[in-house]
This record gives sequence, structure tokens and C-alpha cells, in this order.
Amino acid sequence: MAFQDNSKPPSGRLLALALLPLLTLILGWQLGSNFQEQRQLQEEISQETGSGDLTDPATQVNLNLLWKVWDLLLDNYIDPSALNTDKMLYGAISGLVEGIGDPYSMFMTPKENTDFRESLDGILQGIGAELMQREGSIVIVAPLRGSPAEKAGLQPGDIILSVNGESPGNSLTDAVKKIRGPKGSQVILLIAREGTPEPFEVTITRDEITVPSVESAIRETDEGSVLVITVNQFGDQTVTEVESMLNDYDDGNLLGIIIDVRYNGGGYLDRAVELVSLFLAEGKVVSVERRDGDAVEHFASGRPVDTDTPIVVLINEGTASASEIFAGALQDHDRATIIGKQSFGKGTVQEIYDLQDGASVRITVAHWITPGGRNLSKEGVTPDIEVKRAPDDAEEGADPQMDAAIKYLLDL
Repeated sequence: MAFQDNSKPPSGRLLALALLPLLTLILGWQLGSNFQEQRQLQEEISQETGSGDLTDPATQVNLNLLWKVWDLLLDNYIDPSALNTDKMLYGAISGLVEGIGDPYSMFMTPKENTDFRESLDGILQGIGAELMQREGSIVIVAPLRGSPAEKAGLQPGDIILSVNGESPGNSLTDAVKKIRGPKGSQVILLIAREGTPEPFEVTITRDEITVPSVESAIRETDEGSVLVITVNQFGDQTVTEVESMLNDYDDGNLLGIIIDVRYNGGGYLDRAVELVSLFLAEGKVVSVERRDGDAVEHFASGRPVDTDTPIVVLINEGTASASEIFAGALQDHDRATIIGKQSFGKGTVQEIYDLQDGASVRITVAHWITPGGRNLSKEGVTPDIEVKRAPDDAEEGADPQMDAAIKYLLDL
């Protein structure tokens, strides 16, 4: 099975992420290029990707308006010393991508690109929440486990109405810039929540956040042991860590495995495919359907670790993208029982294209389709057994979804 190499532009690494960007990232306008380099960049992208031929009438765009405004600013703005051409250039490129209206496609400056890649390895700083723009609103997809956002009670679906008394802005980037801040500082969010009659304020103290890719625990019962594996995100080391946990556990009295992907916002496609492959001997894991109608099918690797032990996968409203691929594939192959709440429903594919100076652009290029033919964007993953976990449960330390998973395994 071949996966695209992220280190060789223009090939991009396929992302299965719930949202872009993470609120935990520190966004800034760093590094840049000059006016002439922007024109060169356009040609480089066309040459690298094989698309957007500047001589093709079907795709040719008159960029004279852009250059005209650029020149007018440089020649006429009242304070020439305040003109940061790097910031202007990156702002123009960001606006170009944002103009598509797709919350998952985004240009990243070199600093943003570095922070994003580090976030997949659990190197985070901020409030620890993921968001997206939906129907003009800034919406929380999921708080990260153990993050200030989770401790403050933020929930999937919460809408951010204001940040420190001001509008969150017109884009994800605007919202992130207002919500981010140094460790120890506070941010006040005005939240609207379904089922709550009035908006309410949440004060969050920003902090450094360490999010392990995978965690495990053993739940002992009178009938035997249950191995609980919590997958927080699909990063580079996720599959290796899970495989190690499975190989290390050799009790002989294992009733089942619970794989918890609640609040898992996604990660890399190849890691989701490989994780499914640990539990599935053969079969299709996911199809990637592009705009030209072509579909690339990804199959189990044929190197399973455990194909027999009963599995329960826990999902909720914050389960998205790569974690939906994982849960959906095991469900369609009758390899796992899904317990929890309907997943987020993020079924589009982003591809990362590396650009000059360490910048990158993420572009939505396809849809995810499960082995059973479900479009995750439209349907998400529906649990086999629906169990709700109310906010009061979390505050009191109760977890009826986990309890239901253990009971299901005990009743087999």
C-alpha cells in the first residue's frame, strides 16, 4: 500500500482532521517573501501540482487588480514604515484560500505549519480546543483531553459568540488570534449552547498542554480483564504505541478491548488505515473519492495483531475524520460494536502541499467513503448502541458510555 510522502512537494500527506486550525496553535505572521516572489510562487505551484496552467484560458485569472492595490498601498499609505510586506503577502494568500468558503482548506505560514505538525505529536499550547467555522459561526468541535477547555466545561457544538467582549472575527484565523495567548493568562468566551436558554461566559486560563497520542488502562472485573485504549489523535507514533500495548498485554484472561476515540479530531489517513489493520485481516478500510470521479481504495495491510478479541469503539459528537474512518471501517466489517453518540461527520480529505520557506497550503481534495459506501460528511458514524454522557456525568466523574461498553463485553 503506497502513501504519499509528505517530505517531497508537491505530493501532500492526506489529512483526516476535524478542523483547521487548532485553537491550541500559536498563530503568527512569521518569515515571508517579497513582492516579486509572490508572482514566482504562483508559477511554482502551477508547475509543482500540474494544475492551474497560467496559459490555459479556462483557468487564467487577471491578477492586475491585486498588483494594482499592492502598488497603491506601497505608494500612498500614510505611514510607509508600518507596511509589513511579509504580513501583507501572507494575508493576501490566506484571503485567497479563505475565499473558497471551505473551513478545511487553509494557507499556513512557516510558523503555523511548524506548530500544526507539532500539534499532531502532542506539543501544544493554548486553551486546548478545536474549532471550525460553520454557517458563519465559530464552533467548538472538541476540547482536548485534560485541557483547560475541557476543565472549563466546553462541549462539542458550543458556539463562540465573543472573545473578551469582542466579536470572534470573520474567520477561523481571526478567532484563533484573539483566543490564543501566553500561558497563565485568561480569556473570556461567551458561549451559546443548544438546550441552554441564555448565552453564558466561560473564563479559561491558558496553559501548556501535553496530549499523549495513546493511553491505556486495565479494567478488572470478576469475569476477567478489559483493555481500554484511548486514542487521542492519529499522529506518527499512534499505531506503534497501540501495537506495543496489544503485544505487551498477554494475560490470557482478556474479555475484550475498548478503543476510545471520543473527542478525537483526527490526524493522518495512513495512521487510521494502519490502526484498522491491527484488528482486521483483510478488506477495504476507506475509499478516497476525488473530484474527477477517481477513487483510491485503501485496504488492510495484512499484518493484523488481533482479529478475534471482541472490540467496542466509543464515539461521541467530538469524534471526527480519521477517528470516524477507524470506527466506520470496523463497524462495516462487523469487527467492532460502536457505542456512544453520533459522530461529528467530517468526511472530506485535505492534502498538504509544502511551499517555499516552510509554508504550506491544505486543500480539500476528496471525500471519505467507508467500506459500506457511507459518505462520512453526510452521515458520520451512527453508534450501534446509543448512550449519552451528560455534562453532569462528566462533572461528577461518571461515564455511562464506558460503563455500557464494559457491560456489553461482560454480556457476550
